[in-house]
Amino acid sequence: MSGGEEAARTGRTPRIAVVGFPNVGKSTLVNRLSGSREAVVHPEAGVTRDRKELDCEWNGVRFKLIDTGGVDLEATDELSRSVQDQARAAIADADVVALVLDAKAGLRQGDAEVAAILRRADVPVLVVANKVDSEADEPGAAELYKLGLGDPIPVSASQGRNTGDLLDRMVEALGPVASADEDEDEPPRIAVIGRPNVGKSSLVNAFLGSERVIVSDLAGTTRDAIDTELRVGDRDVVLVDTAGLRRRTKVAGTVDFYAQLRSERAAERADVAIVVCDASEGVTAEDLRVAELAMKTGCATLVALNKWDIAEVDLEDARARVANRVRQRPAVMTASAKTGRNVAKLLDAAIELADRRAERIPTARLNRFVAEVVAHRPPPAKRGKRLRLYYTAQVERRPPRFAIQVNDRRLIARGWAYHLENRMREEFQLHGVPLVIDFIPKRRRDSGEEGSRRGGRSGGRRQGA
Repeated sequence: MSGGEEAARTGRTPRIAVVGFPNVGKSTLVNRLSGSREAVVHPEAGVTRDRKELDCEWNGVRFKLIDTGGVDLEATDELSRSVQDQARAAIADADVVALVLDAKAGLRQGDAEVAAILRRADVPVLVVANKVDSEADEPGAAELYKLGLGDPIPVSASQGRNTGDLLDRMVEALGPVASADEDEDEPPRIAVIGRPNVGKSSLVNAFLGSERVIVSDLAGTTRDAIDTELRVGDRDVVLVDTAGLRRRTKVAGTVDFYAQLRSERAAERADVAIVVCDASEGVTAEDLRVAELAMKTGCATLVALNKWDIAEVDLEDARARVANRVRQRPAVMTASAKTGRNVAKLLDAAIELADRRAERIPTARLNRFVAEVVAHRPPPAKRGKRLRLYYTAQVERRPPRFAIQVNDRRLIARGWAYHLENRMREEFQLHGVPLVIDFIPKRRRDSGEEGSRRGGRSGGRRQGA
């Protein structure tokens, strides 16, 4: 049984340990593969000491990358031994091990000793020849065959070269695992956020059908983010009631400051944020600020005008105000926690929005769509040159992120990029979903620097939020 099969059977997310000698680029590689900056990177050797797990997803397969400290078996000080123990524990817990080596430095005694340990371990091992920045550096990877652990995979963590191929090999080594698209272990998280005293807790109680959280006319009653699980039809959902969001300058030095931080973190962990407004006051500037905060955290957004039973505001005016001020164009719905009006519809809409945020759009459909947009409204020319879009693919979900290969990103006009983003929302029903569009320059084949499928992410210009 493969490590991936065992993980799928037990419900555990499969793990890939990234190990190697100090300063071979393990943390840089982990950051590149996971698309984050969570692992600390520094030219000084030995910066990483503890194990750090980062979530990674590739072609619908979700797994964890375990960044480890550099293993130098000749080092005998207490700290180095602790690092070695952490790395051994990571190997013991891993379903696949990626042994990273510096192809430019060649084999060192420490590399051979680590390889000897891995040969005795009952786990698939991938040999990763890092710092192969161009084809000219590839002959240096051939020396790594001496380790007897299979074909070295030449990559450049700093430039992203061949990291897509490495991810393919990692997923292949895991074997059959639960697809991220089929994983139901993590129910959608729906955070209920907004200004103080707009009825957030009352709305949560209405969703739950019980007095689960304290409700009071006194603003600021809720001081923590409260998670509550519930079943909606055949779906599990986690509802998060939060403290009212104010400007930080207004709560500095008070207990509400920490409640504010918890609310902001709840939004960061959520799939969808229901931005609750007091319908009797309409959509205020503070409501719009809360919606902007939710957008920046990467969660999808839905605006709820609560207390609709006492409202006297113009609904169409409120919708126009939100559409003009909030970039991701969230839907605006009315509700009343007191009477129960539209409460079920609001929750269903939030769950559907979470599903939209998690969808993967087929590449062929994306390319047809972009071609139609360009044909209908070509990008404006700059200095006699026109932007050309060659290829589009979705590279991430939750929130969706797209990479578009172009001839020259300096030719991108901000207005046209916004037009493309808005058309994408309309075409794929992504209103309220934050989008990220990376415009990546096409590299010439003769430059020796063509990026891999994953490698271009740091080189493009980011549009959307």
